Amino acid sequence: MNARGYRGKRALDVVVALVALIVFSPLLLLTAVAVRVWLGSPVLFRQARPGLDGRPFTLLKFRTMRDAAGPDGRPLPDAERLGRVGRLLRASSLDELPELVNVLRGEMSLVGPRPLLMEYLPLYTPEQARRHQVRPGITGWAQVNGRNAVDWDERFRLDGWYVDHCSLALDLRVLVRTVSSVFRRQGISQAGHVTMEPFRGSARGGG
Repeated sequence: MNARGYRGKRALDVVVALVALIVFSPLLLLTAVAVRVWLGSPVLFRQARPGLDGRPFTLLKFRTMRDAAGPDGRPLPDAERLGRVGRLLRASSLDELPELVNVLRGEMSLVGPRPLLMEYLPLYTPEQARRHQVRPGITGWAQVNGRNAVDWDERFRLDGWYVDHCSLALDLRVLVRTVSSVFRRQGISQAGHVTMEPFRGSARGGG
């Protein structure tokens, strides 16, 4: 396995993403309409995220939060802005479907470490930064082993393990387990948070 993945990984990404976009096109349309009606515009959430080698790209997701502010004009906490529709989209992972476009563009893979925030880059230890040796994924080894319910150290350990063991068999295993996790709605959030607490650097130093 080279640092970019195994032979055929990109071909698998393109074929599966293209087929999925065609098959799920009615669901994509219905979700877009629901977001527009219940959450407003824009329908898509766009944000710069680090990709392969840490290079930024624009992540696409369905919007899950309302534009809501308190008396002081500041946005309300995520939990209050999320609402019932947003929670449903996240619990079902429907908000992730637009990332199939990122896969077709070559910015993401079906399977890989989840793309985190650009602001986290200077906080990583060299070991944690190895997650960028492969393209980020819609799903990943950490996602099928706890998703947002595991702590940051464990999540980075799982990401590093994936980089070292990336293979076709492992990717297929992750995809199958992802479908199961979505139906069971496992690991959607970390205790006390809408998704997962912010990463503030490793307590073990080196970041």
